[in-house]
This record gives sequence, structure tokens and C-alpha cells, in this order.
Amino acid sequence: MVGDGNVLDSDVKALISALEWQTAMGADEALADQPCDRYAETQARQLARRVAAESALSQAKAPTAPSATNRAKPSADAPLGAAEAVEQAKAAAQACTTLEELSDVLGRFEGCELRFHAKNMVFGTGSVGAPLMLIGDAPDTEEDRAGAPFVAQTGALLDKMLQAIGLSRGDVYLSSPVFWRPAGNRSPTDGEMAICRPFLEKQISLVGPKLLLLAGGQAVNSLITSVGPKQGITRSRGTWFDIQVGETSLPALATLHPAYLLKTPSAKRQAWQDLLALQRRMAEMGLA
Repeated sequence: MVGDGNVLDSDVKALISALEWQTAMGADEALADQPCDRYAETQARQLARRVAAESALSQAKAPTAPSATNRAKPSADAPLGAAEAVEQAKAAAQACTTLEELSDVLGRFEGCELRFHAKNMVFGTGSVGAPLMLIGDAPDTEEDRAGAPFVAQTGALLDKMLQAIGLSRGDVYLSSPVFWRPAGNRSPTDGEMAICRPFLEKQISLVGPKLLLLAGGQAVNSLITSVGPKQGITRSRGTWFDIQVGETSLPALATLHPAYLLKTPSAKRQAWQDLLALQRRMAEMGLA
């Protein structure tokens, strides 16, 4: 009997230890009469998904006879090819004489697939004749919702950066290398930026800035094609480029995007150096 009592005591202690472990793991309620092996369930689901994926892949690779639909010519509503879309963008942008007209034409332009997945077009904000034009990254979720660039935390940090060198939003026109948010906040492709570039260049011409500030790698890669190969923004920041827009050559400084600085506060020192370089150039040009 003593031996049996010791066994019972041992079982009770084991149960108590198991309960204590479950409590420590966050389990505070019994959900079923019988224990459930969640690990086995997870493995079973993963196996089922793998089998389904392999089956779908096998079916996709299997040769099929072309149907009448497959043999038909593309419809007139099929998406434009990249080259054709770029040419249509150039023609549409070239005909515009005001920012309002450019915004209206861009709002009706269907040559860029990005527009079909975004909530709003993000055209740009600011005043014609602003001495500085700042071009950032593609619109993010907040900018897509607001229909304006540099909002929320990113916009608040930008305001502080401008104030640090004696500027405000009234001195700057804000824009983006593409005018719609890419799905999933991914980076826009080279093709998407190429389609939007004629509108961006026309926007620059109509705003008439004296300087460009390219905040982020997307802005640099969108406009740098004529001055050299692509570079990562951490390498190109602090560098001045001459950007040809129409018949005008504009000095453009590459710097870090405020969204990057929010994620990487240690990079603010580099951004501050860029801002001081911008302030010096504006003073030299009589703009400060």
C-alpha cells in the first residue's frame, strides 16, 4: 500500500507539473474533454497543402490543346504593352499646360496597371513656383488613403526636417515617382516608373523648381537613368546630380526618405548632413 501511495503521489505531482507548465504557456481554460495534439494537426495541414500544391503544379505542366478562346486575338481592352504605354504617357503629358490639366489627364490615363489596385491617385501637393521640389517613394497605405504624399508619421518627420533648415511645406512641392500605391506596398517596377516618368517630368516643368531633392532610392532610380547606372540610396545619398527635364537642367540631391529614418534612427546624422548641403546650395543660389 505504501508503494501504491508513492505511485499516486508521483502521478499527482506529474499532473500538477503539467498543469503549471500549461498555465505558464498561457492555457487557462479547458476547451475539450480529450487532449488535442496541435502539433500533429499542424503537420497534417502542411502535408495536405503540399500535396495540393504538387497536384496543381502537375496539372499546370500537363499539355493542353489550345481552345478557341486561347487562339483568339487579344481584345481591344487588353493592357497596353510597356513601350506603347510609355509613348501614350509622353503624348498625354506633353499636351498639358497646367498642373490641374495634368492631374485630370493622369486621372483618366489607363496605361499604368497600378491605378487599378489603388484607392486614390496621389498626384502631388504644393505651389507652382516653389523653389524646391521633393520627390519621394511610391505612395504607401496612408498616402493612398489620403490621396496626398508625405502624411502621417512620415509627413510629421518631413516637416521637422524642413523646419531644421528654415523651410516649410509652403517652400516645397511634394511628389512621387509613381502616382498610385503598388499592391502590398512593394517597390514599383522599372516599367511602372517608366510609364509614370513623362507625367513626373511634366509636373516638374510646370512647378518650375530650382532644385530637386530625391528622397529614397525609387526617386533616384526614376530620374537618374540619363546620368548613370542605378545605385542604392545608401551609396548615392549626399550626391548631387544634374537632371535634364525638357530643356532645363536641374541640380538634384539624393537623400534618405523619412520613412527609412523612422525605421533606422541611426541614419538621421547622414540625413542631417544632406539637409545642410541642400541649405548651402540654396543659399548660394539666393533661394534661402
